[in-house]
Amino acid sequence: MMGDKGYGIDYSTVDFIAHEIKGVALKKDIQVSIVIGGGNIFRGVEASLQGIDRASADYMGMLATVINALALQNTLEKKGIPTRVQSAIEMMELAEPYIRRKAIRHLEKGRIVIFAAGTGNPYFTTDTAAALRAMEIDADVILKATKVDGIYSSDPMKDPKAKKFKTITYIDMLKRGLSVMDSTAVSLCMDNDLPIVVFNLKGKGNIRKLIHGKKIGTLVRGGGHARVKNKSI
Repeated sequence: MMGDKGYGIDYSTVDFIAHEIKGVALKKDIQVSIVIGGGNIFRGVEASLQGIDRASADYMGMLATVINALALQNTLEKKGIPTRVQSAIEMMELAEPYIRRKAIRHLEKGRIVIFAAGTGNPYFTTDTAAALRAMEIDADVILKATKVDGIYSSDPMKDPKAKKFKTITYIDMLKRGLSVMDSTAVSLCMDNDLPIVVFNLKGKGNIRKLIHGKKIGTLVRGGGHARVKNKSI
């Protein structure tokens, strides 16, 4: 959400993201939930390396995700999209507490649900939170938005010979140590056969194209053919 800025929130980027989400959120057969990170404001792992207690650093990172969630909620609602923020850490004045059944009900009513504060536990990333929430709400697919257009054999920003994968299995992703998602999140998706699509968020219309079945980015799935029903994301 920081766009080309080195820190904080770039509101033109938030507006672009909200516009992209709006392109699919108003469709009757689509339910959208979002797990948002906080690295543009605070990174718990990096802070822990500087001497802050890891658990405290992770909680600080969770608070950063709440700031981002509120910014995105405000922008979405300005575009006429009803949105609810649910936080895994209770802060009643700012957001609803995370309640699985309530989240599902919001989705059924056509509201977007933004899950903030990760899992509410230190030592777990927002990738793991995304996988966990996806299982809990019975999502059909995880769309992992990144700065690159898929998963590569190495960092394409540093290695011009990096190979892009159109599809890759969970096991291969873990064996290769590809860091686009942490291993806990990938393992959870593998155990529950939940497909992941890694794509470039900056590409205009990419979310809508994915929902319409166009092959964009990289599909992560099991050894068999994963069925992406494009209903709940």
